[in-house]
Amino acid sequence: MALARVRDLSFSYPEAAPALRNVSLDIEPGEVVALFGPSGSGKSTLLRALAGLVPHFHGGRFAGRVEVAGRDTRTTRPADLAGTVATLFQDPEDQVVFTRVEAEVAFGLENIGTPPAEIPLRATAALEAVGAGELADRPVAELSGGELQRVCLASVLALSPELLLLDEPTSQLDPDGAAAAIGLARSSGAAVVVSEHRPERVLEACDRVIFLDEGRVCENGLPDAWLPRDPDLPSGEPTGAAVCGLEAVSFAYDRPVLDGVSLEIGRGEIVALLGPNGSGKTTIGKLAAGLLDAQSGRVVRHGRACYLSQDPGRYLVAERADEEVALAVGGDLVRARVALSDMGLAGYADRHPRDLSSGERERLALAAVLVAEPDLLVLDEPTRGVDPERKDELVRLLRAQAPGRATLVATNDLVFARAVADRVVSTIPEREAVLA
Repeated sequence: MALARVRDLSFSYPEAAPALRNVSLDIEPGEVVALFGPSGSGKSTLLRALAGLVPHFHGGRFAGRVEVAGRDTRTTRPADLAGTVATLFQDPEDQVVFTRVEAEVAFGLENIGTPPAEIPLRATAALEAVGAGELADRPVAELSGGELQRVCLASVLALSPELLLLDEPTSQLDPDGAAAAIGLARSSGAAVVVSEHRPERVLEACDRVIFLDEGRVCENGLPDAWLPRDPDLPSGEPTGAAVCGLEAVSFAYDRPVLDGVSLEIGRGEIVALLGPNGSGKTTIGKLAAGLLDAQSGRVVRHGRACYLSQDPGRYLVAERADEEVALAVGGDLVRARVALSDMGLAGYADRHPRDLSSGERERLALAAVLVAEPDLLVLDEPTRGVDPERKDELVRLLRAQAPGRATLVATNDLVFARAVADRVVSTIPEREAVLA
């Protein structure tokens, strides 16, 4: 008997086109299902429906039927499904409640009535399982994006649910962490539905693939752009006149992060910066862009720098997409709309940024930095939430604009790094060493 049954499900958010259209599917106990599709195709909405958040939490028009463990989600509150269903949301920054890691993982266990004596043991075991045991006493605010994603994964795995819903669970994880996360989900015994934009990270672990397009389940298999690709990476020496140089730079928060980093980025080249979560990629990017000051060593920079953060959706402030982009160019809406069109967002000018999907917000934020035509462009995980077709478009755009600037891309997306970069540097000594 299916653990989850979806029949003729259609759903529209208020004043929006349908997000799901007549979706029907079954999910069997212990089955691992990959959910693919372009940004805005309805993947997150389908996960929310399986969790009962659609229709209870998100307003809109709901038609059809969703049953989980024999319970109709229209008459069963999401809170009553807790423990049966657990969800890792697309933006881990919006999922955390507590300021300390161990308390965050314990929170869900307390909510489902776990005996108090079991909670510390289960929380510790979950953190250890995702490779985050050493983070237990750390403040959540000091974690890297990948470390935070591991903590949120530990929070849902600790619940031992029957149905585990993962929305972009590897978007900020390094390759080893991504493989471990998907392996843990598969070995948990739960039925798993995992929405991903990096098919190479999940295909081998999945029993079945569902592809959504414009809210409908497609029956024609994966488009070519979604097939796994060879991640071999380029390396080499700096080219062009230096736009930015880090010279023996060190930096620490509450603990040392960088020690003697030296890196030069030349005009006309795209440099991909790789390395494990928490190894200092974001810190290097912020130092290069001037958002942090080196505590020793020095940073030399020529011209204007723009920085795209790892979670740009948190920094959107305008009421319209074109106004958001125009902030960087003195309110020039014409330039802003051209930048939106370059990012595949033509026709989105009057949309509120908060009404866009996660991938669409990522592209909006990228348009907001590209429009300024900086001498140094620093991108921190720019393919988070971006589907393969849009990723290919981003590669073409960055390559076309590369001659006019120096570009530094901090990423865990090896396929993207291979496609876009002239040169790869790494925080791992065995690769081209960045850390002394």
